[in-house]
Amino acid sequence: MAEAAQSNAELLEWPKKDNHRFLHVVYRVGDLDRTIKFYTEVFGMKLLRKRDVPEEKYTNAFLGFGPEQTNFVVELTYNYGVTSYDIGTGFGHFAIATPDVYKFVEEIRAKGGVVIREPAPIGDTVNAFVKDPDGYEFEIQQKASTPEPLCHMLFRVGDLDRSIKFYEKALGFKLLNKYDLPEYKITFAIIGYGEEPERVVLELLYNYGVTEYTKGNAYAQVAIGTDDVYKSAEVVKIVTEELGGKITREPGPIPGINTKITSFLDPDGWKIVLVDNQDFLKELE
Repeated sequence: MAEAAQSNAELLEWPKKDNHRFLHVVYRVGDLDRTIKFYTEVFGMKLLRKRDVPEEKYTNAFLGFGPEQTNFVVELTYNYGVTSYDIGTGFGHFAIATPDVYKFVEEIRAKGGVVIREPAPIGDTVNAFVKDPDGYEFEIQQKASTPEPLCHMLFRVGDLDRSIKFYEKALGFKLLNKYDLPEYKITFAIIGYGEEPERVVLELLYNYGVTEYTKGNAYAQVAIGTDDVYKSAEVVKIVTEELGGKITREPGPIPGINTKITSFLDPDGWKIVLVDNQDFLKELE
């Protein structure tokens, strides 16, 4: 028993040493060409690659502000014949950083985008909210410059302290900031591998007294790189036994691609995929 505890303790040190990076976020859209047009013309993203898998009846498109080798990007999934999805109540929004929120929002409006909150000062910055054609919300944040314009996404969670502990132990995230806003009955935490605007972060939001949210069928998962899928999966298994969640795909190569991955759900049911860093770079070649 003592040896097992020591082994687990040593294994739990692995996420602190691992070379993690946010790779991409995956979600479903009802009209792929329409969304690509919106993201490229309105948001200023680039179409990085596209793949059609007719035997599985779906098409993927990868878009972002920089190459996948270095930047966090979106992976859009179109399932043949499916034109709409339910986003649910749990997923919050994505965030895009820009030097001039007012100008960015006017360009969005001029090109048919839906502005749901006009630009306004928030503390020492400015932000606004818009929607894409499928109803996904994007926060537009004012930042002088950043290597990661697609800079964060938000999940709602039922137990904020549990979620923070889960991500710290399972993935080596750091708690960067935590804010309690009793006037709005919310508390939120910023977690990740480094501060915005240099690094992508995850925002966790707790609404007072709300412990569960619907997931819908639109948002899919976020992918994070790791140097060792197998060791990372062992860590996740230990952490899920303590805090909740579960492994949904045992570590190993994807048939036909040979990229090694593992996937799991956090205590609130948000899906994370861990991808072997070297395999991912080979896949991009």
